[in-house]
Amino acid sequence: MSVIQCENIEKKFRKKKALQNITFQIEDEKITGLVGRNGTGKTTLLRILAGFTKQTSGTVTVFDKTPFNNLFVSANSILINDQMQFPGSFNLQDILNYATEFYGKWDAELAARLLQYFRLNPQSYHSDLSKGMKNTFNFIFGLATRCDVTLFDEPINGMDEAVRKDVYRALLKDYLAYPRTIIISSHFLDEMEHLLEDILLLDEGKVALHKSLDELREYAVGLLGPTEAIKRWTAGLEVLHEKQVVSNQMYTVLKAQDCTFNEQQLLQEGIAFMPVSANDLCLYLTNSRTGDIDDVFNE
Repeated sequence: MSVIQCENIEKKFRKKKALQNITFQIEDEKITGLVGRNGTGKTTLLRILAGFTKQTSGTVTVFDKTPFNNLFVSANSILINDQMQFPGSFNLQDILNYATEFYGKWDAELAARLLQYFRLNPQSYHSDLSKGMKNTFNFIFGLATRCDVTLFDEPINGMDEAVRKDVYRALLKDYLAYPRTIIISSHFLDEMEHLLEDILLLDEGKVALHKSLDELREYAVGLLGPTEAIKRWTAGLEVLHEKQVVSNQMYTVLKAQDCTFNEQQLLQEGIAFMPVSANDLCLYLTNSRTGDIDDVFNE
């Protein structure tokens, strides 16, 4: 069952188009990674799904309802980001105590245990916390709501590596116990890849790709070998990425469907097949440059 459906969404801010022709659907009880470079529209899309912002055109439904200013959607979904604001007179414990009045599935015991585990003083005030501690508390709050649609916008910003690992593990354990629809926007795809089932990749306000992680891992293949041989074998094919490793060695990435070469023949010419990680592929698909930063210094 599709919990989220978007059809030809467009969002304009003055004359700038933040989102263009966004069409996709997300099924119930899946964790989807929303990835893309800075400024590509990830936050805008999440705010539309949460009902905070209205699209300029196109249709959006969450639970078969238009999310903008919809009380049912608000009660059953939550957007967690570093812009969250809580009453200034409430300490962390007050915030957790009052959450039960807004969220029907609120788990106060889980919130209390996580607060203790991450060493957050319940008497502290949200505005006094460091960036990393604020985002840790926001994560705890979002997880404990157990909302049917939970949206995380860059939830781990400011957290150190040890905390990030614990956050990933907590999210996965709670999701397995209480499945729901989760979308996570993050720059740390390589770190959280083990959590995800689907990837929604945005590029310049458009959907560049929406596939399962398994499909993404098989989407491309890398070739490493003599430059002259690789150029000959890949002539006329779409190259997703290429890099001159050393003077006579090249690394090239192609779509797997185009790579119909005889592997034995390539091996005889010193060309090796290389796997392409999901994180690297997303970078290649959203890179308008043909080379990389090394090329700046090799001119």
